[in-house]
Amino acid sequence: MIREETEVREAYLAYRELECEEQMWDWEGKDVDPNVVRKLLTDHQEFFKEHVLGRDIFLTYRIPNPSADRVERKVLLEALESIPRCYDTAKCLYGEEAPPPVFEVILPLTTSHLELLKVSSCYSEIIVGKGRARLGDGENTSLEEWIGEFAPKKVEVIPLIEDKDSLCNINKILANYVEYAKPSYLRVFLARSDPALNYGLFSAVLLVKTALSKIYKLIQNLGLDIFPVIGTGSLPFRGHLTPHNIDSFLEEYAGARTVTIQSALKYDFEQLKVKETVQKLNKELVRRDARILSIEEEFRLKNIVELLSRNYQVKIERFPEIINFLAKFVPRRRARKLHIGLFGYSRQVGSIRLPRAIEFTAVTYSLGIPPELVGVSALSDLSEMDWNLFNEYYVNWRRDLKFASGFISWRNLNDLMKDKEVVEKVTRRFGLEQVIPEIMKDLQFLEENMGLKLGPRSPDHRRHENIANSVLISLIDEPTEIGRYIVEAARIRRSLG
Repeated sequence: MIREETEVREAYLAYRELECEEQMWDWEGKDVDPNVVRKLLTDHQEFFKEHVLGRDIFLTYRIPNPSADRVERKVLLEALESIPRCYDTAKCLYGEEAPPPVFEVILPLTTSHLELLKVSSCYSEIIVGKGRARLGDGENTSLEEWIGEFAPKKVEVIPLIEDKDSLCNINKILANYVEYAKPSYLRVFLARSDPALNYGLFSAVLLVKTALSKIYKLIQNLGLDIFPVIGTGSLPFRGHLTPHNIDSFLEEYAGARTVTIQSALKYDFEQLKVKETVQKLNKELVRRDARILSIEEEFRLKNIVELLSRNYQVKIERFPEIINFLAKFVPRRRARKLHIGLFGYSRQVGSIRLPRAIEFTAVTYSLGIPPELVGVSALSDLSEMDWNLFNEYYVNWRRDLKFASGFISWRNLNDLMKDKEVVEKVTRRFGLEQVIPEIMKDLQFLEENMGLKLGPRSPDHRRHENIANSVLISLIDEPTEIGRYIVEAARIRRSLG
């Protein structure tokens, strides 16, 4: 597990070894090191003299959203308070002309421009503004005169948009923020994993495409530079960013200017391949613009998303008991607190709770039921016109499903329906009697109508199915080995979740 004491070095290695241009420093749901800038610049002076932090390479905070995280909301102040101290540290290395090493913050779960304005105002009025406070020393000394300047004077706020309604209304959120804040540029972060968890793979991709289109329309209308960021993982469910899929990824998400490099890509592929992937992203992302949808296409894609997400959600809502049970055995790659999301630990939707996207994906794959395939039979309900539109805007859906389909365990699915002991001790125990036949219908639809051959096709796929079967058998008797099996399966996939 990567803990706070090793994350500083991880950030340095991402800059030096992988040539990443930016590192996110995550204050949301983690006990983060507030002295990251001091430790980076002190421990690696020669590197940072040549690669100036805040000019050549960047460190960007992700902060808690007080509107969503009621427990850790005051961490927002801790994060913002540290920014002027980071600037003081940078001046020690770079001199008085040092650029601010931290000047942007990411606000998760943004649903309104008002949340962005609160963060911006909190920093400029509370953090920087307190420098004007007068001390009761008889000389009317200001705090700033005593302990030094509070700088930078403002921070740029990057909205992280995660839910369906906000992604569909992203143009309004951004336009309202620009009207009041009047920024010189804007970055906007589009979630990819949580929309997949909440609405399914197909809907997540279409929502991001719709959001990118709206952003590019806004660029044209406002004449403002807006730079989209997309959060991605390695498996198709979470974005399918891998060295083997880099060209398809760049085609699929044209218009993004920044993408996240998560742990699976950093650590589960050969370092040379990872570095080549990062170099290609740095070179190619700026060359591709998003395709702009017409008003009619936006409307139709929204209806397609509603249709596909309903089919996915109805089935996922019948899975919570087994997913939450197995999620306890998924090892944590990073030391985190509770995460808040539509299906997160601290958020209830209807009568169910599900874990974070990483754990959710790890569990479903480890059962031999890749989540990419849940609800795909809803494609049969699309009109010919909508089917053509779906094909046009989710360019690589067939490639994504082909990848996921190799990890299906027919053995597990059949046992869950027909094996007497498995049915008694697993299917009935976790309330899967209805959902497994529905999943089988999804798979049957793919094979009969989409020409996809489902199930293991390679030695790795067959090894993965054997491990998935071991996970299922462990649920019958003693689950002590489940965690080990989940890790073994993840190694084969080159991704935990």
